[in-house]
Amino acid sequence: MGIEIERKFLVKNNFWKASANNGTDFKQAYLTSGGPCSVRVRKEGNKANLNIKSATPGIIRQEFEYSIPLDEAEELLSLFCSTAVTKKRYEVDYAGKTWEIDVFAGDNNGLIVAEIELNRPDEGFELPPWAGSEVSNEIRYYNTELARHPFCTWENSQWEGDSD
Repeated sequence: MGIEIERKFLVKNNFWKASANNGTDFKQAYLTSGGPCSVRVRKEGNKANLNIKSATPGIIRQEFEYSIPLDEAEELLSLFCSTAVTKKRYEVDYAGKTWEIDVFAGDNNGLIVAEIELNRPDEGFELPPWAGSEVSNEIRYYNTELARHPFCTWENSQWEGDSD
């Protein structure tokens, strides 16, 4: 069984850009979500995959991922997925760890989330100066939710971005 241990943080400034790679464009949508798992189709640059992830909230979730041909991913996205999440993902090395910075586009424009994958839930890491509030347990920041309830529809009271 595949396990993902991931923590998510809002990004509070652009200091991360100085050490980021060139980034990769992502387009992903969900064939199913809202049950015990979500099934996602994702185009990641010139690669594609099908992903099954448990729908349990928190930093530990079961995850299975399988490569699929790019043309089949495009067909699945066009046939079965009415809403897609688009973003550009950058990698940033900080204090011996690789962080993924997702800069969302489309209906989620304005949202920037940093993620770090860990080997165990209690693994220590240094929080970068550009990382703000932790949102690992806030379901609205999960991509499945951003596909259903995009950032542009949130009321100001729902947005908890840092102003540092």
